[in-house]
Amino acid sequence: MTFTQIGALVPLSRPGWVEAGQHLLAGIELAVREVNDAGGVGGRPLELVVRDTAADPGRAAAAVDELARLGVVALVGEYHSVVARAVATRADELGLPYLCSSTVIDALTDQPTEWVARLAPAQSHGWRIYADFLLGAGHRRIAVATQPSVYWASGTRILRDHLAPRGGSVIELDTRELDPAAVCDALVGHGATALLLLAGLPDPAVSIVTSVRHDPRLAEILIGAPAGQPEFPEWAGLLGDDGAAIPFLRYLPEHLTPLGARVGTALRERLAGAPSFVAFEGYDTIAVLADVLRSHGTDRARIAGAWPRVAVEGTRGPIRFSRTPGISVWQWAWPPVQVVDRDPAASHRFRVLHTG
Repeated sequence: MTFTQIGALVPLSRPGWVEAGQHLLAGIELAVREVNDAGGVGGRPLELVVRDTAADPGRAAAAVDELARLGVVALVGEYHSVVARAVATRADELGLPYLCSSTVIDALTDQPTEWVARLAPAQSHGWRIYADFLLGAGHRRIAVATQPSVYWASGTRILRDHLAPRGGSVIELDTRELDPAAVCDALVGHGATALLLLAGLPDPAVSIVTSVRHDPRLAEILIGAPAGQPEFPEWAGLLGDDGAAIPFLRYLPEHLTPLGARVGTALRERLAGAPSFVAFEGYDTIAVLADVLRSHGTDRARIAGAWPRVAVEGTRGPIRFSRTPGISVWQWAWPPVQVVDRDPAASHRFRVLHTG
């Protein structure tokens, strides 16, 4: 039997965010299975060729080269922004269509490209909504605990640019130089009312949360995690009650579409737990690509040329791609955006605090 091969890039080992990779792959695999159960595309089943990026840009770029040689018609996936940048750059150089599932950094490629499209909202869009949430909650003096990364640096810049004209300020605390106790001292010294974790999971994020939660001087401070660290069960498992009431960005609507409700049930069974928004992003990726393959065939150039003509009902709403100012790839503008946290009364339950 002849298959139509799709390359899937996901972080499935450390230092990658393994839970995010597992949820992303679960959504992708579920959608592929459903497409194949319905007869495939043009009578040919889809076949996933999965490669673990382990959050390593060099490893991911090498995987793109390998997958291109194997004859995949397109690439999907990835969660980490620095890795997706490497994938998008190499895919553009090779003329290989790439539908980016779950990466938000604005500058996915340095130059405009026809080969790459993205489902996740741009960081500047989502993080401005998060900044508006902070302002609405009365926070003007914001501290960010950071690690070196293009992604974290971009987030810090977005927050500062959005908050400064509105009377807010952003103080950077470098976690390479400050241990968790020193972070607490700096928060007190600066009079910060909110601390945002622009740092990796589990460390230093978990140790910082634990220190802040147990410092009586900081009983009133808000801890936030715009990048979404509290979305996954690992967070609750590591932090317990300390991990509740930490707002983060989630890309889900108030109500899923009928398709989304059905997919959510199937994902819950597949994951043996609640699916994250990342799992829905994975499913929507294949829903879009399968529609493109049905309409335009498997030629790589024709697939890339179809991005502006996509009109697909996804799990979270109608999906279309357009050119968006400041964004170098074809962009869904915009997926739904929520600010949510884990309910202190029941940490498995999420509370929607703000929508954008």
